[in-house]
Amino acid sequence: MACCGGGLCCQCCCNEGDTRTPEELTILGETREDEDEILPRKDYESLDYDRCINEPFLEVLEGLDNKKARKYEAIKWILVFAIGVSTGLTGLFVDFFVRLFTQLKFSLVGQSVEECSENGCLALSLLELLALNVMFIFISSVLVLVEPVAAGSGIPEIKSYLNGVKIPGIVRLRTFICKVTGVLFAVAGGLFVGKEGPMIHSGAILGAGLPQFQSITFKKIRFHFPYFRSDRDKRDFVSAGAAAGVAAAFGAPIGGTLFSLEEGSSFWNQALTWKVVCGYTVWSCILVCLFCSMSATFTLNFFRSGINFNKWGSFQLPGLLNFGEFKCVDGDKMCHLWTAVDLAFFVLMGVAGGLLGALFNCINKRLAKYRMRNVHPKARFIRVLESLLVCMVTTLVIFVASVTLGECRDLVSTNNNTSTQGSVNEEVNSTIRRFFCYNNTYNDMATLFFNPQEVAIHQLFHQNATFSPVTLLLFFVLYFFLSCWTYGVSVPSGLFVPSLLCGASLGRLVANVLKMAPVRTGHILYAGTFALIGAAAFLGGVVRMTISLTVILIESTNEITYGLPIMITLMVAKWTGDFFNKGIYDIHIHLKGVPLLEWETEVEMDKLTASDIMEPNLTYVYPHTRIQSLVASISFPALERTQGAEGLRSDAEKSSVLTRAGEQRRRCQSMKSYPSSELRNVCDEQTAVEPAEEGQDILQQMLERRHVPYPNLYPDQSPSEEWTMEERFRPLTFHGLILRSQLVNLLIRGVCYAENQSSASQPRLSHSEMTEDYPRFPDIHDLDLALLNPRMIVDVTPYMNPCPYTVSPNTHVSQVFNLFRTMGLRHLPVVNAVGEIVGIITRHNLTYEFLVAKLRQHYITI
Repeated sequence: MACCGGGLCCQCCCNEGDTRTPEELTILGETREDEDEILPRKDYESLDYDRCINEPFLEVLEGLDNKKARKYEAIKWILVFAIGVSTGLTGLFVDFFVRLFTQLKFSLVGQSVEECSENGCLALSLLELLALNVMFIFISSVLVLVEPVAAGSGIPEIKSYLNGVKIPGIVRLRTFICKVTGVLFAVAGGLFVGKEGPMIHSGAILGAGLPQFQSITFKKIRFHFPYFRSDRDKRDFVSAGAAAGVAAAFGAPIGGTLFSLEEGSSFWNQALTWKVVCGYTVWSCILVCLFCSMSATFTLNFFRSGINFNKWGSFQLPGLLNFGEFKCVDGDKMCHLWTAVDLAFFVLMGVAGGLLGALFNCINKRLAKYRMRNVHPKARFIRVLESLLVCMVTTLVIFVASVTLGECRDLVSTNNNTSTQGSVNEEVNSTIRRFFCYNNTYNDMATLFFNPQEVAIHQLFHQNATFSPVTLLLFFVLYFFLSCWTYGVSVPSGLFVPSLLCGASLGRLVANVLKMAPVRTGHILYAGTFALIGAAAFLGGVVRMTISLTVILIESTNEITYGLPIMITLMVAKWTGDFFNKGIYDIHIHLKGVPLLEWETEVEMDKLTASDIMEPNLTYVYPHTRIQSLVASISFPALERTQGAEGLRSDAEKSSVLTRAGEQRRRCQSMKSYPSSELRNVCDEQTAVEPAEEGQDILQQMLERRHVPYPNLYPDQSPSEEWTMEERFRPLTFHGLILRSQLVNLLIRGVCYAENQSSASQPRLSHSEMTEDYPRFPDIHDLDLALLNPRMIVDVTPYMNPCPYTVSPNTHVSQVFNLFRTMGLRHLPVVNAVGEIVGIITRHNLTYEFLVAKLRQHYITI
């Protein structure tokens, strides 16, 4: 943007009038009452997946041989294994303490209820349960106050990160500590949340942090490790860590790999998952993710099997959530897991799951908007109070429903079973609750509510005795609304297990109804299958995942015959839900204003070209630029306006042109104090009243006279503040990209030369020096500007990327979108046929909302 986009940036700093756009209001957390649409925020930055092929990097390539390449690859595989093992151990830590706290809580409260049922002191039992739950949730919510990014499941943030968006603080060590500790207290506190989603986030943090050998939170953790110092490597490790998190949560390494590819990796096309792909980058990522997932699964399996069964090396518990073995009782030839007739019911259950999932997402979206407007702007302790309120209501509902709404069901004995199914049922029956039920009976509602969620899912999948249809219906309704209310409060929380439990109760209800209706003949209905399909239908309707979720559920059941019904159910649920709204993770990404790029653009968007969506207003620096000019335009591109000299261009933090108002005010005041007449003119011009039509006429004249001879400018000179507006809008020859972080690095390290010296006397930086401060590069405000000589000159040509991807102004939007997303770009220059830069395209120019707005302008124009 020339001069901050025609004054857009400095308008926030210098003008007092309220001329803020909807995007700025979104950044500030403000909304107009008549503006319900949330636009992508422009203060989110993109990650650099593309390599910067500058001279320091070429020097590294020159010194690279096969031996060093094999060493690099070996170190990469060792780190991937370490990420997998660490993720498995993290899952073991969370599972151990969740089991410890929940067993302690339920044993104390259960014993109190049994005693008070005879003595009439149930209020005391309720107070005990409330005290324990409130204590746990208070700790969890306070941890989120320490690191707000730790709230929720973290899947929307990780999905955004792998899509190429830099989310501040999402992969920091402090976030990891608050997430892991907070989720175990949240689950133990009785909230309807799961620990599987936070496990994915935790694995991603380990993937981002371990290869860096340093921590921003703990400054003393810093080792010299010269490898993997780029966003490209970091995103690969984050993808592997996220896959390991799924594998540890569900015992599904293949499903974790597909999850990472389906939900995150920008270079992977979702449509290609069904086809054969022969690309080294794709298959390399698959192998890395799969190896990391396997490492996490077997680490967790080894330790859990040893701790729980005292059989070290038996590998009997592959994940935190295991559905058990679905198998008919031996000798029962009338029992089948499912038949072709059942597929019709599965399709109907998929439709119901999609409808209920759409309703769940709609309600949760409204709750999230309400929190954004009425809870988050207030004092931070209000969020803690909201979490405690949800906790108390949930605890009260659980207790009252278990005591008053449950039915006494007959307990089925499994002593005569010698098969694996019998052992499963013995374990299930050992977790029944007998509240107010006697004579070999149990309370079915208390059995579902007064057990960990994973145990309740086992009950619905494998319990021989039936649950009352009324109990199942009430349980589903209560769990549906309470889990919808809970997802979004300020605690680490997952959504997989609550959705599975909701759907399993609905599926079990369908099985009970079918058993009473004479619609099946010839074999016995297996209720566990309908519970599983119901769980898949509701979860698919909420999260809208298909491929990876199918594999995850198959691996969790260890039953390949369920592949077809699960896949059909998930696809039907997704298609049904997509008719009404998006998946829950996409909704929360949209609410956060993250500029997420979808898999592809809509067909009608091809009516637009690159010239329609690009940003034509450019601000730049020169190959040989004085420090005062460089500081004035530090966050913008580098180009040259002369005919004979080389030039360069960079969007360099284009997404930061519109940042938070407070930050912009600070930047403006800081920059205006620097002795740069050009920058002072930029801000001072904002207060001058100038007729808009006159400015537009001058600009139009500039565009019409593009081939007027350039002003005489030597390579070691900077643009003069005395240039006329016409001189400032001359054509610009494009030669490369350079980032703001690189320019600041050059200034901090004193890379410059005096006017009376040659540019060859300028100090040279190596690639390791350029990447030493990764990932937290210094900012321009870290410089003491008073110590810099504003007349010194910086030669930036050795550090620019001279060969980035570019597009023609006539390139269709679908081609631009595919290139940008597939290659993981941060900036995409638009260059015409004679090599002149005419605009720049960033992530924000390719968001759905931006393209729709440009398409409307296109229709108005024609």
